[in-house]
This record gives sequence, structure tokens and C-alpha cells, in this order.
Amino acid sequence: MVKRIQAVRGRNKWLLFAVVFLSGLVAALSGIYFLFAPSGGYQGGRNPMYGVTILFSRHTWEDLHAWGGVLMIVVAVVHFAIHWRWVKVMSKRTVKALFSREAKLAKGPRLNVAINLVIAVSFLLTAVSGIYLLFAPSGGFQGGRNASWDPMFLFSRTTWDLIHTWAGVVFIGAAVVHFWIHWRWIKNTTTRLFLALLPQPGLVEAPAEARI
Repeated sequence: MVKRIQAVRGRNKWLLFAVVFLSGLVAALSGIYFLFAPSGGYQGGRNPMYGVTILFSRHTWEDLHAWGGVLMIVVAVVHFAIHWRWVKVMSKRTVKALFSREAKLAKGPRLNVAINLVIAVSFLLTAVSGIYLLFAPSGGFQGGRNASWDPMFLFSRTTWDLIHTWAGVVFIGAAVVHFWIHWRWIKNTTTRLFLALLPQPGLVEAPAEARI
């Protein structure tokens, strides 16, 4: 019974991770697209990549980036809520290890904590700036008749855009390192999950009469 509960928890954790990974991948790839093919271009507006179609139209890339990011934020919040107790415990241990002379973190856990911290901060900046840009897009309101409209919440739209871009770049880099650190767990859990879906040799299904 305990093993079954552990298996269900492991499967749910893997499914949550898979949704985060896929939605993050969509948001990251579309973000890289906009990084190298920005609207309006660079060099005084001369952008040789502008108008070039890469797999999808620019409008489709915008939708993928927006909704991939929204899905990732929602799942990340769920992930954070589910693991809140673990987050509190590890936060206390980390603070104690960083500021206590008696307790010290080993090199491996220290790297993991540092990467997790970078991921948390960069993800928060990317998510907040992304939500701002989602609800305050360029082109303005009033049917687009006010292209210069900027609500100026804390920063200008240009500043929010820069925060979103470079926080996203940092997040992608840290996420790749995080993925590399946990590759063994990802590989083993994925293998076990898919093997469990296959018919098990030696198990004979009971006759229909016996199952009634």
C-alpha cells in the first residue's frame, strides 16, 4: 500500500514536471524567436529578420508565447503550493547553513540552492513583467487608436520589456542547469513510469467469470 502511494505521488510529480517543462519550452522557444526577430527591428529599424516566417507566423508565435507562459505560471503556482512544506523546511535549512558557523552546505547542495534561487528570482521577474505586458500590450486601448498609451506602472513599458527579456534569458540558462543537475532523477522516473504502463510478464489476467 505504501509503495502504491509512493508510486502515485511520483507519477503526479512527474506529470507536473512534464507540464512545466513543455509549457516552459514553448514559452522559451517563442521568446528566443522574438529575441532574434523583434518587432520593428534593430539598427534604427533595419531588421533583416522582420517578416521572415519561421515555422509559424509572428501572430502564432505571440499566441504560443503568451499562453505557454500563462500555463507555466499557473502550473508553477500549483507546484509551489504542493511543495510549500518542503520549501519552508529547505529555506530554514539554507538560511541556517548560510549564516551559521556550525552548519555548512556541501558543494553539491550549495550549487543546487544557488540555481534554485536564480530560477525563483528570474521566474518571478519574468512572470510579473509578462503579466504586465499581457494586460498592457503595445498599441494601446480604444481599439488601437492610442498607440502611445503606457500605464506606467512602476516602470515604463520599455523597461518592463527589458526586464521580461533578460530575466527570461537568465531563467532559461538556470533552468537548463537545473535540468542537467536533476537529469538522473528525470531519466529514472520517466523510465519507471513508462515501464509501469507496459504489460507485465508473468501476470495472467483473471477470467471474466472470476472478476464478476
